[in-house]
Amino acid sequence: MIVPPGSHTAFIGRPTKPDEWLSYLYGKIPGPRHPSRIYSDYYEGEQQKLAFSQMRYKMAFADVFRQWRDNFCGMIIDAANERLTVDSFRIPGDSGTDKDARAFWQRSSMDSYSNAVHLEAMITGRAYVVVWADEDGEPTITPVPGDRMAVSYRPGSLWELEAAARFEMDPWGRQQVTLWTEDYVYEVAYGVTEWDQGVTAPNPLKRVPVVPFENRARLSGAPVSDLADCVPIQDAINKTTMDALTASEMAAFPQRYVTGLEIQEDENGNPIAPFNVGLDKLLQAEDPQSTFGAFPAADLKNYVVLVDLLTQHLASISRVPSHYFLVNSTNTPSGEAIISAEAGLVAKVRERMLHFGEAWERVVRLCFAVKSDKRRTAYDMETRWRDPEYRTEAQHIDALLKLKQLNVPEAVLWSEAGFSAAQIDSFREMRKEDAKAAAEVQKLMPQPEPASPAIKPPQGNSGNANRKINEAK
Repeated sequence: MIVPPGSHTAFIGRPTKPDEWLSYLYGKIPGPRHPSRIYSDYYEGEQQKLAFSQMRYKMAFADVFRQWRDNFCGMIIDAANERLTVDSFRIPGDSGTDKDARAFWQRSSMDSYSNAVHLEAMITGRAYVVVWADEDGEPTITPVPGDRMAVSYRPGSLWELEAAARFEMDPWGRQQVTLWTEDYVYEVAYGVTEWDQGVTAPNPLKRVPVVPFENRARLSGAPVSDLADCVPIQDAINKTTMDALTASEMAAFPQRYVTGLEIQEDENGNPIAPFNVGLDKLLQAEDPQSTFGAFPAADLKNYVVLVDLLTQHLASISRVPSHYFLVNSTNTPSGEAIISAEAGLVAKVRERMLHFGEAWERVVRLCFAVKSDKRRTAYDMETRWRDPEYRTEAQHIDALLKLKQLNVPEAVLWSEAGFSAAQIDSFREMRKEDAKAAAEVQKLMPQPEPASPAIKPPQGNSGNANRKINEAK
């Protein structure tokens, strides 16, 4: 972990010096017992508590069930995250924005890392992206998890930052700390342990180059993980399933009994088992008073019913359809039923697109700021996402053909069909090549004979004849 400087002295009021800013922001870094760390464990399935109903069961079965997992939290996050795919960036009236933004995007491998940013934000509630220039002066986009960075908002603002600090540790245990403000960048190099021994440089962007990605952001209060309401129900499912597994070991097999039989003992006074029970064994006793019987096996269906009930509650709270949890899945739902069941999940994903899309637009504007491009203030920029709704191909194409009848541009239809911006650009180039090839083929074909000029009919003398008739009158 990052170690704060030992020579730090307390300060009162707003931080003014770099080391004061670092101390203040370091205090906002989530600690090892922060809920965000707990949610990460639940997503990875590492939260197993072996919640046995009694201690004696834990002593007997802890090793048997140590690797057991029944975790829905990972699926709840992935069900939404797999539908969050950034397609392109557009500015109305500017056809070159998408091409330039895609160059920034591809340079930083954001096709894959953007998914990781969404994933981290939905699990822990918060993730960050840093935009800065590399050695060639090109903008780079760097995702940072929420446990390595902290920011301070300008008083009274919900999005303007006045400071941000990143705390990193290399594999050899050396720390590096970077502080950004609107006026300067302060960096404590690897191996320097005191935060007041950093180097200050001017900030050429004149803004804090950090963009927070906050999940379920509110006007007041901290961002919330998607697992906040799911963890208690997940614990209840784990407990119920553990009871079912314990019952399967202890009471799921019929137990036989015999009465009226004299118990034999060995030389040490220990009872001797009178029968070697098996499928091919016959139990018999000489004493006519002896009776045999069997206790009924435990019915594990009661546990199944309870787990199904808890899973339905989990599906309702997380807005993930029940067929994802395999609840009441005796019959495969039809296409229309799936679309109806996924309406809540799609609405949830679109709400995430609204907030995450605004954050990605700030990232792209920072990239333009690094290039000193006028589009650094393009506040009408919009993020275009892939369609989060799963539909059959026939339904999808039929809807697009109806949009074409409304004279919707082909580029829009291609985008709605699921093609990426790069594919659409290649389509345009292919159509140009096809048009050129068609023109070349047309030149090789026999050309029609030019039509002979039309012979103009002679003008009549009807006007003179009419004049003579009138004169005669």
